[in-house]
Amino acid sequence: MPTIRLGELGLGVRIGLTCLVLVLAGGLIASAAQVVAAHAGRDDRPGVSITDLEGAYHGVRAVAPMLAAIDRGHPDTLDPAEADVLRRWINGDRVSSDYDNLDLGDSAPAEIIARNCLTCHARQAGDGDGIGRRIPLEYWDDVAQVAFSRQIEPTPTTILIASTHTHALSLGTLTLVVCGLFLLTRWPRGLIGAGVLMAGLSLLLDLGGWWLTRRWGQAVYLIVAAGGTYVGVTVLMLLGVLVEMWLPRRAGRE
Repeated sequence: MPTIRLGELGLGVRIGLTCLVLVLAGGLIASAAQVVAAHAGRDDRPGVSITDLEGAYHGVRAVAPMLAAIDRGHPDTLDPAEADVLRRWINGDRVSSDYDNLDLGDSAPAEIIARNCLTCHARQAGDGDGIGRRIPLEYWDDVAQVAFSRQIEPTPTTILIASTHTHALSLGTLTLVVCGLFLLTRWPRGLIGAGVLMAGLSLLLDLGGWWLTRRWGQAVYLIVAAGGTYVGVTVLMLLGVLVEMWLPRRAGRE
């Protein structure tokens, strides 16, 4: 039986399919942007982090960046007694009111931060390779950005069900279309088979990871790995389709 190849279709059909492939690629880019817009900043830090994603699907307590730094032993010159003062302050319920409490004297968090941190974390500091411009700690408004822990609540189950319904049908249909087009190319059958396998498996693991993460927070890494694999494989298959349509035809199939 004759085999249809995308590169052998008429010029108008190839132009139309090229436009549709570009639309699909644009949709994937928009989908990635939507993930960033939906999840970025849940932990009060720029960009999308593992904490943001784990919070969205499982719920998590985002530890205050300053507390995380202290627990890492930063700065290494900080006296252990003063580190304990800062820990109790951040974990307490008077973070703003006790920041520069005059009754605390030299033990006020503002005083401890001034003594131990501003050498690097002042805007005009010469030390710290410019960290003071990125994470200044000179004023309360600066410190407030890194001194509060936050409980990130997971997406409500009803919304997760609706999102799964929408994505399963839309991405499943999209993947079928892309795989179908990829099957009509001249690429080696082994490569095509691997692409179809990885696209289907990664999409299943990505969507399934949403629900696994609901129960086990560490499953968020499955979402990241499977989602990244799905997007990468799908983009490569779309690129393969575009190349197929515009490569010169094989002499034997003219």
